[in-house]
Amino acid sequence: MKSISITVFTSILVVSLFVSCQDTKSEDQPEQKKGRQLELIKEVTFLNQDNEEISKITVAVADDQQERNQGLMDVTQLPADAGMLFIFPAEEELSFYMANTPLPLDIMFVNADSVIIRIHHSTSPFNTKQLFSDGPAQYVVETNAGYAVSNDIREGMRIRF
Repeated sequence: MKSISITVFTSILVVSLFVSCQDTKSEDQPEQKKGRQLELIKEVTFLNQDNEEISKITVAVADDQQERNQGLMDVTQLPADAGMLFIFPAEEELSFYMANTPLPLDIMFVNADSVIIRIHHSTSPFNTKQLFSDGPAQYVVETNAGYAVSNDIREGMRIRF
């Protein structure tokens, strides 16, 4: 009976040590950064010169100062058909930059009449260079880099949301 108790005790001890070693290994491994998650709540439609739909994305909306300042900073994954819509209270000259933004983006400045007035294609992640609207704009749409080219979106076209 005593040898059975020792065997059971030894088995429990071995299993406990194995489990605690497994936990230690996972604690020692660096945690993979997931990045900020977006709440995609609205659709933006891109329209050609004849006001025909050419593509559509689902967007997160940045319509207050804090959300506009944060933008897509720290977002590490963006679905191909997603982006962000920035809404400003009034039309004005705007500029954006890519500090703390790990994804290359297309940045489209849009005036109060919903006309795309400037597209910055495939911007560089983490770049602090200012990207200007080159005219008064009230909205900005950010998509994954290459979206504008692959969907034939050009300056002078419109958006609808």
